[in-house]
Amino acid sequence: MLITFFKTALRNFWRNKTYSFLNIFGLSVGIACAALIFLWVEDELSWDQFHEKKDRLYFVRENQKYDTYTATFWSTPGLLGPAMQAEIPGIANTCRASQDNSSYLLSIGDKSLYSNGVFAEQSLFSMFTLPFKQGNAATAFKQLHSLVITEKAAIKCFGTVKQVMGRTIRVNNKQDYIVSGVLKDLPESSTLQFDWVAPFDIYFQQNDFLKNWSSNSISTYIELKPGSQPATVNKLLYNFIQKRVPSSLARPFLFSMTDWRLYNKFDNGVQTGGGRIEYVRLFSIIATIILLIACINFMNLSTARSEKRAKEVGIRKVLGSGKRDLVFQFLGEALVMALLAGVIAILIMALTLPAFNILVQKNLQLHMGSPVHILALLVIILICGLLSGSYPAFYLSYFNPVFVIKGIKNKAGSAELIRRGLVVLQFSTSIILIISTIIIFQQIQHVKSRNLGFNKNNLLQTDAVGNIAQHYTAIKQDLLNTGMIDNVALSDYVTIDGGNNTSGLTWEGKPSTANFLISQRGISSEFFQTTGITLQEGRDIKETDSIVAKKPINIVITQSLEKLMGKGSALGKRLWFKDDTSALTAEVVGVVNDYVYNDMYAKPDPVMFYYNQPQNTTRMYIRFKPQADIEKALVKVEMIIKGYNPIYPFTYTFVDDQFNRMFLSEELVSKLSRTFAILAIFISCLGLFALASYATERRRKEIGVRKVLGASISNITTLLSKDFLKLVVVSCLVAFPLAWWVMHTWLQDYEYRVTISWWIFPIAGIVAVLIAVLTISFQSIKAAIANPVKSLRTE
Repeated sequence: MLITFFKTALRNFWRNKTYSFLNIFGLSVGIACAALIFLWVEDELSWDQFHEKKDRLYFVRENQKYDTYTATFWSTPGLLGPAMQAEIPGIANTCRASQDNSSYLLSIGDKSLYSNGVFAEQSLFSMFTLPFKQGNAATAFKQLHSLVITEKAAIKCFGTVKQVMGRTIRVNNKQDYIVSGVLKDLPESSTLQFDWVAPFDIYFQQNDFLKNWSSNSISTYIELKPGSQPATVNKLLYNFIQKRVPSSLARPFLFSMTDWRLYNKFDNGVQTGGGRIEYVRLFSIIATIILLIACINFMNLSTARSEKRAKEVGIRKVLGSGKRDLVFQFLGEALVMALLAGVIAILIMALTLPAFNILVQKNLQLHMGSPVHILALLVIILICGLLSGSYPAFYLSYFNPVFVIKGIKNKAGSAELIRRGLVVLQFSTSIILIISTIIIFQQIQHVKSRNLGFNKNNLLQTDAVGNIAQHYTAIKQDLLNTGMIDNVALSDYVTIDGGNNTSGLTWEGKPSTANFLISQRGISSEFFQTTGITLQEGRDIKETDSIVAKKPINIVITQSLEKLMGKGSALGKRLWFKDDTSALTAEVVGVVNDYVYNDMYAKPDPVMFYYNQPQNTTRMYIRFKPQADIEKALVKVEMIIKGYNPIYPFTYTFVDDQFNRMFLSEELVSKLSRTFAILAIFISCLGLFALASYATERRRKEIGVRKVLGASISNITTLLSKDFLKLVVVSCLVAFPLAWWVMHTWLQDYEYRVTISWWIFPIAGIVAVLIAVLTISFQSIKAAIANPVKSLRTE
């Protein structure tokens, strides 16, 4: 019985090679595409899952309520962790860590390299699952200047992971550290990422601001005791900082490790349940849709070819086959076809995975030996086989054997209606994806072309490390003397990042209950000319404006801060910290335009600029002349900086590249939606091509008669195409309102967003119609130019 079943299935596949190939190939593309997406989804869902205590680990975040909104921050005071552990029941352990994961210079003999690391307390190793390859957590920080490195860092520094314990690494050309442990490399799916860890005590001793409860500047992690409830701890945390600083706006709360990756979106101080999980849901839906489109092809072709198998069904019923036997036969054929498609899909995945990894910027692996992956693929194949074969199986098994054998055709009204509905569903989905792709691209370009308030082009950023601050004046002059540089300036923060901010500033006339978050930037003179920020009133920052030069200090503010300070010009007005008893004030000497930073979709927040000594800055900005040859200019810049700073490798980034990296998530959505739209259209066209081919074959004799009676090629082509084009037009009518609703909902997440233009919809419709015409026309024209004698020979 089973052998007969397989023979029949293979015979039908071979007899209808074209349809079988289109079915299997379309299904394999759908399975491969869906499986790749699910690989990406699996990776996203696996983040931080390797930590054994993940369900009891939390990150402390802060809400701060201002006049118009509540902001949520990652930074906490340096004294918070130990105080929480001492005073709040239910906390098993805490860990403080430097927040920036900064790049430090590591020197090993004559070899120097930059490496990212953190300063953290020893509890890091017991709270998080960080296995040691050499050394152990108990002795890792026995000495103050110890360094625990990863295997990757060991290879970078020493060329091997063997015999590195006890070896010396000089950090930032200032202090020697002893390697006291080697960790296994952190998985890519880890929120914590570093090459080395040094004792937090070093960082705490070097930065006095960490001893101030009003200064938020580090990360604080906590581990709850088994059975402890985060809600109970949050109640005790709510006023925890206010007990020390009554004027503080900070309201700490626990943020679970299980939410770090996927549910990190906050709106007005409330966790929304959104974040990266939205992309996981979106792509999972798209994967399902693509599989559905591929399955629809099978249903359409199977029901369309029903007449060819009608006599087979009739004879089988006469010979004793029941409806159940026929259903199993046709479902079995669908499962065999799905299995073949699954095998081809694996080959497609293996060939396309490198390109897919580049697209999603991951290092995904097939791991076909994994039981989970094998089971997942078999489930997909089973679902595809059952879904695509169910309707054809019940439809074919329903045929009346008497009518079939007598040549009386079954009424195909319901089958035809379902077939047309499936085609509409396919093309509606494809059109929605086309429209979505266009609008997503528009949104990204809309923000990228936004007036940022500064000129990001031809602007280079490099770290102000080593001797750069000491020799800044000479370096700047040498750079200007090249003739390729317009200007040079220093800053204490990356221009497009959030940087340092405060709510403690006040001024005359400010309401006592008003709270505003104001960013602070320490800069050198000519920073505005270098970055392209325009002075609107007053003058620029000068070296004589330094805080050590005189009181009050002179500052420059942005227009949004000027508006907050009241009507009229802010020149001459003074600001001060309301809790500062030193009577230090700042006088406004200039106003510059607002510029966009941190959140590219939001309105610019107010900023205060003050002069900062070179030794207190961290970034140097270099503006190239518009006509400069960038490659040659970079060689000159490196030569000059290395001349004054020979130990430190020259590293740099262009601000426009920094800007573009802020849209990685949106770019990923854009690229994937574009790719999936093309795949959905391709799979739909495979089905449309096969249906057009079958329709042409069914009407072959009719076409011959029409040609004999004088029908032209255009008449025949129109006759064969119009029914399918009607379906595409109906698909447009279905897709347009759905696409508008989907994209309108998506755009609401962005404060600065594009308006959905009406012309996108007719363009998407025209594209769909053209694709359908091209798909159908091949078969239509082929039938129209065929010799009618051959078509009518058997009549």
